[in-house]
Amino acid sequence: MSLIKNNSLAIIPARAGSKSIKNKNIRLFNGKPLIAWTIEQALASNLTRVIVTTDSEEIKEIAVKYGAEVPYLRDENLANDTIGIEPVIIDVLDYLKTNESYIPDCIALLMPTSPFRDINDINKSLEIYQNTGATSVVSVSRAVSNNNPYWMLKEDDENNVVLFTGQGLSEIKTRRQDLPEVFIRNDFVYMLNPENLYLEKPGLYGCNVELMKVSNERMDIDINTKMDWKAAEVLFKDEVK
Repeated sequence: MSLIKNNSLAIIPARAGSKSIKNKNIRLFNGKPLIAWTIEQALASNLTRVIVTTDSEEIKEIAVKYGAEVPYLRDENLANDTIGIEPVIIDVLDYLKTNESYIPDCIALLMPTSPFRDINDINKSLEIYQNTGATSVVSVSRAVSNNNPYWMLKEDDENNVVLFTGQGLSEIKTRRQDLPEVFIRNDFVYMLNPENLYLEKPGLYGCNVELMKVSNERMDIDINTKMDWKAAEVLFKDEVK
């Protein structure tokens, strides 16, 4: 079965405000603006269109320079740090439908803070989306060792230390190999049916979710803090050698 080629849309959200790292999305990361890495990956993939949604004229200029479309500037009400991603995507879809009569078959949500994504990650998720009939495909990495919730601890309502599952510590699995297999979203790519955003309870996933499992040999840092940035720059430089 051939890949969707005619009606697949990448949406890259990039607002101006960033409390942890000033101008994060356009700050130079290993020689080019951080957002440029994601734009170039999307353009080189099997996706049809690449749109950046932003509230910033400066981000718009950089995004267009690297080949993305920025058909309008996002309203400031959709650009604060309390807004979820769903209204932002709906805003893009509503604009395209109203102004272009354009409705994509699928959306690839690509976060600009994930430069370790590979073009093949995008293409593979697109292929899974088409071949399985999924309502969404989510890229994930296996949660290993202390990242596995079955090894995580919490305090219950009575301040007793228990497993994340609520079980007592006597139930903890002592061997890493015995831990149940669970996964962490790595933000490389979310491939989704646009109809998911117009359900009674809008969301990215819908009712039929497929996982795109990424090898744990792969490097993955979602850049949110200054420490993330420093580590990512060094490790990314080694990855692209």
